Amino acid sequence: MTNYFHRQIQLWGEDVQLSLQSKRIAIIGSGGLGSSLAFALGASGIGEIHMVDFDTVSLHNIHRQIAFKMGDEGKFKSEVAAQLIEERSPFVKAFAHVCRFEEFILKNIEVDLIIDATDNLPSRGEINTYAKLHHLPWVYGSVEAFNGQVCFFEEASFNELFKITQKTPAGIAAPIVMHIASLQANLALRYLCGWSVKKDTLYYLFFNNEGELVTQKFALPKCER
Repeated sequence: MTNYFHRQIQLWGEDVQLSLQSKRIAIIGSGGLGSSLAFALGASGIGEIHMVDFDTVSLHNIHRQIAFKMGDEGKFKSEVAAQLIEERSPFVKAFAHVCRFEEFILKNIEVDLIIDATDNLPSRGEINTYAKLHHLPWVYGSVEAFNGQVCFFEEASFNELFKITQKTPAGIAAPIVMHIASLQANLALRYLCGWSVKKDTLYYLFFNNEGELVTQKFALPKCER
């Protein structure tokens, strides 16, 4: 274990690395963000990772959903992602849940953190409602075109800040998916390690007309309820 996590142990020490073994997270969605999160967090030493997704792999997914390869078409995304995690790290137990989020929560699985890897506002609204009910933090992420958003929600409420509607996303560039997932993973790891995290701050990243990467941040108000 020491050799496997050598560079992480150099960063935060053996005690913190061992503490990750007791942590449990749920990643809701195993597509673009979810499969990138499987790579970013799957070999980090988190004790349990629950991958939640009812969908199957389609050919048009593969270019931006890095957990999948040609030949995976028709397989359940959560099962492929969970298998990938366990193949890359013997210290992490990954569970596949082939179901929607509302079905997953009926299993009453306790986790320390929820990470949003969905692609629609109603699902994020459901995550927020559940997180508020159970006093759980969650990490939001979304991507579209060359843009992305990230936020560690604790006292703010997604449902009070966003209008929950069905919206068909525009096209997506593959690298922005990995970039946003990386930011989500860093927030998650810092929190699980007990390091400081800037909470309830929305980060909006986009490329302007000159091709410059711009990052804006917005402090979010506390939940009224």
